[in-house]
Amino acid sequence: MRISKRLLFEDTLPETVEYVAGVDVAYLGDASVCAVAVLDASTLSEVEVQVAHTKTRFPYVPTLLSFREIPPAYSAIKKLHIEPDVLLVDGQGFAHPYGLGFASHLGLILDKPTVGVAKSLLCGNVEQSGEGWWAPLTYKGKVVGAEVVTKQGTKPVYVSVGHRVSLKRAIDVVLECTGKYRLPEPTRRAHIAAGEEKRKLQSVFQ
Repeated sequence: MRISKRLLFEDTLPETVEYVAGVDVAYLGDASVCAVAVLDASTLSEVEVQVAHTKTRFPYVPTLLSFREIPPAYSAIKKLHIEPDVLLVDGQGFAHPYGLGFASHLGLILDKPTVGVAKSLLCGNVEQSGEGWWAPLTYKGKVVGAEVVTKQGTKPVYVSVGHRVSLKRAIDVVLECTGKYRLPEPTRRAHIAAGEEKRKLQSVFQ
């Protein structure tokens, strides 16, 4: 809660975003596996993927997942040759009981613009008044994020500020990065890459 007070909710992204990265973490035994996929924002084509795995040193504690996921995420991101303008993180940002989900915690450590894109709601209530594709998510009387319908006829995702971005811009970036699927392409590609790396490790241990 103390760290969350350092979050910035103003845009520090360039006017035209060139590269967007997706970040996803998977687990195999006592190993944490992270993949980061960098996409060209204009074409959504993949330009770089890096993976890293570390020993999981923090127990599974709901609402404190960032302490498990930051070590492999930091390692994978530091391998990148192309620097993304913003990172879409598979997890919560400010829409978190402590105001500091994985996306926000990672953004503060990297001092980079980050956006939380979660597949499920962790806290708060969705207000029914929205702007078509999205509706505000409130928690304890404060707007902490948005429920966003990325593809008509699919379940929504939950977008919140990670760090150094406004909620409106975060929603725009997520929608601009959505292709044929419900999840935005950067996090979808990162999820695929993390799964592939996990299977490789599995085959080595068998």
